[in-house]
Amino acid sequence: MKTVQPLSQHQLDFFDTFGYLGFPGLLKDCIDKIIEEFEDIWAKSGRTHDGTTRSALVPLADQSEYLSSLLDDPRIHDIASSICGEDFNYYSGDGNYYVGDTGWHSDGYNQRPVKSIKIAYYLDPVTTNSGALRVIPGSHRNKESFGDLLESHLTSDIFGMTGDQIPAVALESNPGDVLVFNHRIKHSSWGGSDRRRMFTMNFSERYPDHLIPDLKDFLAGEARFFIDRMHGPAMIKTATPERMHHLEQVRENDTHMADVVKKMRESGKSSSQG
Repeated sequence: MKTVQPLSQHQLDFFDTFGYLGFPGLLKDCIDKIIEEFEDIWAKSGRTHDGTTRSALVPLADQSEYLSSLLDDPRIHDIASSICGEDFNYYSGDGNYYVGDTGWHSDGYNQRPVKSIKIAYYLDPVTTNSGALRVIPGSHRNKESFGDLLESHLTSDIFGMTGDQIPAVALESNPGDVLVFNHRIKHSSWGGSDRRRMFTMNFSERYPDHLIPDLKDFLAGEARFFIDRMHGPAMIKTATPERMHHLEQVRENDTHMADVVKKMRESGKSSSQG
């Protein structure tokens, strides 16, 4: 699938420098269907959310033919291809009910040797003080002094302030908006409700051959969600040859996940919720 509407050079420069982008109203025309599918997947999962701690399903989009098709939607495909290349990898993602605050963290500051991104879909309105994603611009640039300083000290009291006081950009969002950020960027949210709905889709550049061991290690880590393969059944069942191109490198290197899950179960570990 060829890129139809690539991001502009200004957008790419902004993303490389600051680590995030927002697309207000990008999926406004189909957000009702997206929410319907999200709720249907949760209902069929047999799990309930009691509002005390975060609840997560992995994968989420991959369980729905409709949500899987977002990977083929030029609006989503072209964001991924513009940032991660025409031969980008897709990794699935989670579906969440968040509760309250989420402290400052990166989704793998030092564990991602190729460029990787998260596309986030918030299904409820969120503002600065009601659970909106906050990011620290430029904090994704590891092996540079600013990013490395935050990685070392942001979880301590070195700045003499609480997490919600850290200088940051709040990406307020309404259903239908799309947010994109580099997995390394420091992000958080504060003041959210006990039933804040959000799901994600994750992408990266294709791994060069010499970094395949790193890819295998990363995928082994994803087994903490007790999934035997990275992609869900609906994603594979409905995949066109063009979509399969973005799944193939992961599928060629995730067959060890089932063994990792088996060992975790035997050791008495529980499935991760994040």
